[in-house]
Amino acid sequence: MKNIKLLVILGIILASCSGGGDDTPAPEENKAPGKVGSLTYPTNNLLCISNTLLFEWADAIDPNGDPITYLLEISKDNQFSSIEESTTTTANSKSVTLEKGIAYYWRVKATDSKGLSSDYSTVFQFYTEGIAEVNHLPFAPSITAPANEGTASGATTNLQWDASDVDNDPLTYDVYFDTVNPPVTKVGDNQSAKSLTVNLSAATTYYWKVVAKDDKGGQAIGQVWSFSVN
Repeated sequence: MKNIKLLVILGIILASCSGGGDDTPAPEENKAPGKVGSLTYPTNNLLCISNTLLFEWADAIDPNGDPITYLLEISKDNQFSSIEESTTTTANSKSVTLEKGIAYYWRVKATDSKGLSSDYSTVFQFYTEGIAEVNHLPFAPSITAPANEGTASGATTNLQWDASDVDNDPLTYDVYFDTVNPPVTKVGDNQSAKSLTVNLSAATTYYWKVVAKDDKGGQAIGQVWSFSVN
């Protein structure tokens, strides 16, 4: 009988030791910082009077309070297929010297001290003033619809894009639309509208691009975009 009581007491003691659990809190999950919410300078579509610029942007917020490093990227094309300047800083500003008389595009990404990164910020475009410039080229067209590498349905779709010119020159557009990459068939010629309806065939991938032209002979050739038809 004593042996049974002893075993019961021992079992209670063991249960109390194992059942108490570990009061040490679980390590906090690391989360990526939020993306940079706004680009302060140079502002979008700005004609800069200098080619040495102090890029400035809003602080990103890290949910865990981790230190943040910013990646500043500057490109001559709005798809960032090639990067002219890529630099990191712990501040929310960076001075960069660029070529004169060039249209540039810039964006920023935040990375915390544990290696997690935010999405890129929005992309801003600007122009560095050249020497004795009379006319500036238009900025490269940007896509509105349909989404690049997306899908479309139906017998027609409306191609839509946007473009701007730092001189505020009136712009016209040549539109190339084809089943080959790069597209060679011109379906819109010197049109002022920023949209064009095209006919579609089922189970086909289409490629298209837009050339923006000002009234002084300047032009900017856009990237090739694509979409598939269901």
